[in-house]
Amino acid sequence: MHAALTTHAKRAQRRFLAVVGAVSVLSLGLLASPLQAAERGLLTPPQKALEAPGRVIVKYRAGAAALRATAYAAKAGPQQALAIGQRLGLSLQDGRALSERSQVLMAPGLSSAALVQALAQHPDVEWVVEDRRRFVRAVPNDPLFRADQTTTTPVVGQWYLRAPDTTFVSAINAQAAWDRTKGGGNLVVAVLDTGIRKEHPDLAGKLLPGYDFVGFSAPATGYSTADALAYANDGTLADDNPEDPGDWVTSAEAATSRFEGCEVSSSSWHGTQVAGLIAASTNNGTGMAGAAWDAKVLPVRVLGKCGGFDSEIIAGMKWAAGLAVPGIPSNSYPAKVINLSLGSSGACTPAYTEAVAQLAAVKATVVVAAGNEGLAVGAPANCAGVVSVAGVRHAGTKVGYSNLGPEVTLAAPAGNCGQDTGPCLYALLSTSDTGTTTPVGPSYTTSGADATIGTSFAAPLVSATVSLMQAINPEVTPAQVIAALRSTARAFPSSGAGAGVSACQAPGLIPQDSECYCTTSTCGAGLLNAAAAVASMSGAAPTSSFSFSPASPQIGVNVLLNGQSSTAAAGRTLTAYQWAITAGGTLASFSGATNAVTATLSPVAAGTVTVQLTVTDDLGSSHVSSQTLTIGSAPAPSRCWSLAAAPAALRPSGCWRCALSCWAVAAPEAQAHKRLSLPFGLGAVGR
Repeated sequence: MHAALTTHAKRAQRRFLAVVGAVSVLSLGLLASPLQAAERGLLTPPQKALEAPGRVIVKYRAGAAALRATAYAAKAGPQQALAIGQRLGLSLQDGRALSERSQVLMAPGLSSAALVQALAQHPDVEWVVEDRRRFVRAVPNDPLFRADQTTTTPVVGQWYLRAPDTTFVSAINAQAAWDRTKGGGNLVVAVLDTGIRKEHPDLAGKLLPGYDFVGFSAPATGYSTADALAYANDGTLADDNPEDPGDWVTSAEAATSRFEGCEVSSSSWHGTQVAGLIAASTNNGTGMAGAAWDAKVLPVRVLGKCGGFDSEIIAGMKWAAGLAVPGIPSNSYPAKVINLSLGSSGACTPAYTEAVAQLAAVKATVVVAAGNEGLAVGAPANCAGVVSVAGVRHAGTKVGYSNLGPEVTLAAPAGNCGQDTGPCLYALLSTSDTGTTTPVGPSYTTSGADATIGTSFAAPLVSATVSLMQAINPEVTPAQVIAALRSTARAFPSSGAGAGVSACQAPGLIPQDSECYCTTSTCGAGLLNAAAAVASMSGAAPTSSFSFSPASPQIGVNVLLNGQSSTAAAGRTLTAYQWAITAGGTLASFSGATNAVTATLSPVAAGTVTVQLTVTDDLGSSHVSSQTLTIGSAPAPSRCWSLAAAPAALRPSGCWRCALSCWAVAAPEAQAHKRLSLPFGLGAVGR
């Protein structure tokens, strides 16, 4: 995608922005860290504003007086609205508890930001953050995504699962991963999304009993109940039915305060598409293949019409991993992979940080889509400890809409069209429904208006890979998963795209909405390599290693790169070498082949250049290593070189001795100054 975003794309971007506080209040602000509670004393109530009801997540200090003074069942969690409200002089309403010391609180007539400020004064409060809304990372309406494209399945089929080649550079090589393992029915991937249509034939037998958390944080009665029911769109609040009723928004709804800021749209069937990419029935002679082959999906509905609240997403995360959530039945099928194809702008909150840490303690890996605004990665993809996934085109370059930044772990295919008119050639293919509002019947996405495109659909390819990794090593930790994904990722291409494509830059205020060459500081460690990541779990991956000479590179002196120290695992052989410059590409270039065991680097300017070597074995497993070379300036000619190089007639008397003693200096200096030979011979020296 080269063109700038259209009005459609800009509207799509706005849809991803969080609704701060109550649903009708939009803001880009977010507290980067919790406000600390004040000392005990007179607390001044904040000035009330005529705004929609505020919502926050609050965590109380261990041993807080409010908790000691109020009897409550630990299983039900805290309900402190009355006690806290009396001290602050506010009318507060209890939402659902998230743990033994945290809950949702709401306040009519007060903004979420003001409620955060008020609660931060209370000495019993450890931290408090706004309960923001998050949104599906859905299809970006850029110029390459046209409503009148041909509605046919992409001719190239599921290109993203095959081995990579010169056309499909970003393909993940799931086929080679399946040669090692097809997973198993005991492997569970939780899809926290809009819900799933269980009647799809390619999902038959692949779905476990899940839960619907949309409306979970709302009280059974009160001012927010009607809003919660409207967002849920299924006539109930939280229950054990995670089916997707549809998330369409009409123009009439978008004009109301309840759905302010929401895009008018048809139902996305977003969760069903994510589930199909992960675990559609495979090798059954019909439909499509799921990347995780035999894995099961745990449907956890956390997004309704116009997104979902952090509190409900976090509750869903904990429940999906088998952790207790007050008031909710326990989960009999804990997941070890949690897919979050959702998010919005802003920093990672303490609420998400705590949830990710709790999941890591039970070895559940959280995979999050980076987002589709072409800006910095938002929450929760920017939380430490998660696998953050950027999106790339079939050619391996960043797809224009993908968010980027140093928080990204790696990149995976997100779908792109590859042409300005006609069908979307390189969309992903997945399960869906034909209904534009309520469900009508099962279908598959096509190359047309329903094309599966976005970082939402790059993330499930990574989630599926993590599930296959866990089939080899069930005890692998999230930190080990992240390290393996990084070390086995393939290098990003640095050439081959169209004219005008340059390297991706650090994210700023202006979206980078055009194709660019990924770097390790913008799109993660490299391209997802499912085969190598799975192989690494059995200790069978090769090891990439290389040396360079001379040890102190200089401008004008070629550097020999040698990968002969790379090794394959026992019984394997190395079949491919690939050299790449991942940083400092303007300071040096390769001279000759980049796919052999050795390569030649030609420095042209001083500075640091990072060189990467990817080695691949005969089963498709690979490993990446990199080193940073410091290129020095060419030294100025020494006096000795000047004398030795001068014509004999111009040398001072007896300078033949100087010339002899300077031979060791003159020879390398001649190379540094690109002299083919010394400007004197034995005859001259003997004078």
